[in-house]
Amino acid sequence: MCVAPNPCPAQDQVAAAEASFFAHPTQLTFPARFLKAGEAYFSPDGSQVIFQAIEVPKDGVTASDFYAMFVADLVAPDGKPRLDNIRQVSPPGSANTCGWFDAAHPGRVIFGSTLTPPSNKEVPGYQRGTGRYKWQFPPEMRVVAVDLKAEPGSEGSPEKPALLAGDGTAYTAECTTTADGRWLLYCTLATGQGDIVVKDLVSGNVIPLVSAPGYDGGPFFSPDGTRLCYRSDRNGDSLLQVHIAEVVRDDAGNITGTKNERRLTANDHVNWAPYFSPDGSLLVYASSEVGHDNYEIFSVSAQGTPVRARVTHAGGADILPVFDAQGKRMMWTSQRGEGRSSQLWIADLVHPFPPTPSKATP
Repeated sequence: MCVAPNPCPAQDQVAAAEASFFAHPTQLTFPARFLKAGEAYFSPDGSQVIFQAIEVPKDGVTASDFYAMFVADLVAPDGKPRLDNIRQVSPPGSANTCGWFDAAHPGRVIFGSTLTPPSNKEVPGYQRGTGRYKWQFPPEMRVVAVDLKAEPGSEGSPEKPALLAGDGTAYTAECTTTADGRWLLYCTLATGQGDIVVKDLVSGNVIPLVSAPGYDGGPFFSPDGTRLCYRSDRNGDSLLQVHIAEVVRDDAGNITGTKNERRLTANDHVNWAPYFSPDGSLLVYASSEVGHDNYEIFSVSAQGTPVRARVTHAGGADILPVFDAQGKRMMWTSQRGEGRSSQLWIADLVHPFPPTPSKATP
């Protein structure tokens, strides 16, 4: 939201300020269908999107307290991108977060889900200051997989997702994979704090990667599988900082740990949701640097000395930025639209990134 003494900038001012990074910002979801929508990711070929949202309820029905997970086709028949064939892929009534397309199994998606309604709506979670910006850690949350082609009610369908990680006793979510789909990366509170681990989906082995004191989460592999990015509140000051680390592999290509961790932000702000560009040269992330009433997206170089730059300039929060694998578009969650509700937006990159072939070992 825009509040005094910082009124919302005019649209032409916003467009001019953002023109060096992206063009043609286009809204993908709307409050007529969703009370709020966010955290969207592209399929490997860029033809689909997975996102979490709360739908507008039918007359006389109370809106859900929790995000459901949705998949949609990303189309542009008239040159303007839009979502088509939107369908829910999570169990009815469950709380869901952090969807991802399984590169090893086309037509399958993974995400964090409680499978059934959480037992406690007020479970502890991360929050900053006033508590306006927070997310919950329901212990029932685990990583599941859904086959988009499964028959309703069958194993692997939205009604009966397949279990990939977690046992329902400690929050397990924030899941992503290597580009080849073999290594499942996620955050778990099973250790008593937010730690980052990786699971070999072939052998079933689980390897700790980041276990510093405090909450470490939101991890992503670099496109070539050689690095991680993530957020951390290890300073214990209710702030988050962006980190990267190198992935360590043995001679057979198996992930064994991380090394050479580096902090890319070091300030008095909440910096979160980092995401690699397709060539691995920089990260985009959300920050409270402009104010906790107006989160904005920043970029920071991921190689050499960290150099930061502001990306978004609109009124209302701009958060959770991601790129498509082709390096041509950015998608994010924004309140810049009518009504200032959180919805999905997409834009063309002014300077596309060259895609990087994966170096991950199958």
